[in-house]
Order: sequence, then C-alpha cells, then structure tokens
Amino acid sequence: MKKTLLILFCIINSTLFYAQSNDDIAKVYFKRAKEKLFTEINPKKALAQFNKALKYKDSITNYKNAWLGTHIYYELGKLNDAHKYAKQYFLLAKNKNSEEYNTFLELYITIKEEIEEKQVEEKRLEEERIRKELELKKIDSLKTVWHKKSEALSINADSIYQFNKKNIAVFEKSGNFGIIDDKGLVLIKADENNKAVKSFDGFILLLNKKEKPTKILCYNTSTKNSFSLPAVSDFNPLSTHYGKVMLPRGNGRLVTYPNNSLKALVYDLNERKFVNISNLKDLFKILKKADKIDKFNKNGQVKLHKKWYEFGGHIGGGVHPLYNEDYTIYGYLCSIDGTVLKSTDFANLGYFYNEKLQAIKNGETIWLNQNGSSVDAPKDESGIYTGDSKIRKLENGNYQIQQNGVIILGDKKLVKMADFLRQNSTPKAPETSKKE
Repeated sequence: MKKTLLILFCIINSTLFYAQSNDDIAKVYFKRAKEKLFTEINPKKALAQFNKALKYKDSITNYKNAWLGTHIYYELGKLNDAHKYAKQYFLLAKNKNSEEYNTFLELYITIKEEIEEKQVEEKRLEEERIRKELELKKIDSLKTVWHKKSEALSINADSIYQFNKKNIAVFEKSGNFGIIDDKGLVLIKADENNKAVKSFDGFILLLNKKEKPTKILCYNTSTKNSFSLPAVSDFNPLSTHYGKVMLPRGNGRLVTYPNNSLKALVYDLNERKFVNISNLKDLFKILKKADKIDKFNKNGQVKLHKKWYEFGGHIGGGVHPLYNEDYTIYGYLCSIDGTVLKSTDFANLGYFYNEKLQAIKNGETIWLNQNGSSVDAPKDESGIYTGDSKIRKLENGNYQIQQNGVIILGDKKLVKMADFLRQNSTPKAPETSKKE
C-alpha cells in the first residue's frame, strides 16, 4: 500500500513540475512576442513567438495573452483571429472599469466595424464577380447566337466572281456554275446542267458541258430574265450538239458551230430566235458583183479560187463562214476586201459587233476587225461594279457579302459581332410615362 502511494505521489509531482515548466516556457515566448510587436514593430515575428507559446498552452487563460493575441492579429490584418482573441479577453478580464479595458473596447469596436466593412466589400465583390460571370455567359451566348446567324447568312460556294454593273456575278460550286446578285440571292442554281460558263457584254451563258454542249441557258443581266436556247436540232436536224460556243455580244447576237452542219448557228438573244439571211440569192449577186466570189448556185454554194464551198451564213460585218462538204470549216470570207481567213489560222469566229469580232487562235481568244486584222480587245459592256457589296471568304470556305460592314443575304442583315454584342448587352433604359 505504501509503495502504491509513493508511486502516485511521484506521478502527481512529476505532472505538476511538467505543467509548471510549460507555463514558464510559454511566458518566455509571450514576453518575446510582446517585445517583437511593440519594441521591434514586427508583427510577423511576434506571431511566430506567440504561436510557439501556444504549443505549451492548451488554451489562453490569461487576459493579457488574449490582449496580446488580439493586437498581433490586428496588426497583421487578420481581423477574424483578432476578433476571436478579443472575445477571449472580455471573458477573462475582470476589471471592466480600467483604462486598459476601455481602450481595448475601442479596439474591439474598431475590429468589428472593419470586419463588417470587409464583409460588405466581400459581398460587393462577390456580387460583382457573379454579375461579370453572368455577363460573360450572356456574351458567350450572344456570340453563339451571332455565329449561328452569321452561318445562316453564308453562301456555300467554291468561288464567287466579280459583280458587273448590273450587280450580277457568276459563282461556282462543286464544278457547277450559277448566278447570284450582290445581295447574295441565287438567281440561277449551280446544278449539273451548268458545267461551263460564257459571259460577255451583259449576257451569261450556262452550258451543260464544257465541250460540245447540248443545252444552253442564257441570263440577260440587263433585263434579269433567263431562258433556254432552242434544241440545236431545231436549227439543224442532223446536229446533236452546239459545237464551239463563242462569246455573246452586246447586240444580243451569239454564234455557235454545231456538228453535222454546213452553216454557223446565229441566235438573237434579245429576240430569242435564229438569225438567217432573208434573201440569199440577192446577197450572192452582191458578192459576185463586188468580185468577192467567182460563182454561186441554187444549192447555196459559192465558188472561190476555182473551188466550191458551202456558204455558211453571215456572222456580222460582212464575214461569212465557208464550209467543206465534210462539215469542216474551210475559212471565213471577209466581204469588205475579199480576204479569206483560213480555219488553220482561226478555228472559229464570233459575231461582229462594235467593229470587232472574237477569234479562236491556237485555243486562245484574240480579236479581229472585219478584214481579219488583229485589234485590241473590246470593252466588256457588262461594266464595272459600283455597288457597296464586298465578297468575303470565310475560314470554312463559304462566302459572305457585306455592305458597309454589315453582313447581308437578301433582305436579312447582321451587324458586326462587336456591334451585335453592344446592342444586345446594354440594358435598356426604363420607359417613363409622359406627364399630362
């Protein structure tokens, strides 16, 4: 029994000694913390010493240490911690009439006010953050809306060529050609029947084949009307295609060279009819008298340099194609001076208009006058575009048409993204009722 009491006494004595030792160590650190704060004016080092003291204390039991902790944390701007130690001070401090108590009360009130101000500011900042977040979400949503609208106002095409003075242009899509206006409205679709295009002097021809077409669609950019040319068999029952198609001219005349034909096809695009010589015999007599041909016969043949040729009609300017019996072209008689332009030099000639006619030489277009001399190319009467539309190619390969920075497609319009966001993001002012 005595032995047990001795052991218990030793344990209690050891515990009291240990506790007493911790209190002493904590006091040293609290003292150092106070010196760091008020002598060295270094609240960070003061906090380090204060925390070391707390390692030897389970809790703050002295109002002076609570007072110290409050000041340290206040100087560091850690208001919540300062507030915690301040409340601990009021629990421990007994003399509420002392100057220290009243001074500390002033600090406590200041801490509470600063916490409240901080909370108000934090609330304001949070509300601002939420407002900006919602605004950004709205902007992202508006951008998505703008992109969808922009895509809806896009033109799916591989190429859009220059507009003419009538605000019309040719466009290409997947190897097919169509016609569009400067507002983006498709006037003629780019479909399988439009594999090639011939455009000049205000007329656009869409051919169903690049070579030897069997269908031709004409669009008149002045009248904004379109029509299909008659079947080539209406011109010549033996012909199965239009052959070489020349450029249309400003007077509406078009020349093609159908197969199995002994004369050139001349078509009036304005009148929509074939053009034939009304009195061939009278023309032959004039040519014979002018010594441009040697002879002619009732079969529509003319003799020139001791050889008979099929008379191939009139392509304007007194120029007449001459055919061999096998449907090949021998040449072109220029009746103004009797010159014969051999087909070996000029494969095909277009209609004579405005003192010039198109000629194909070695696969390229050149221009001649009515006696076959080379001249400068004529001015395309399609004209130069003077409108406001600008063609813009997008990254996805589509096109858009803009007028003064506004995307248009027909009657639909879309402003620039920046303007769209500004117009739809700015809150509308509340309506005010008018005073009577």
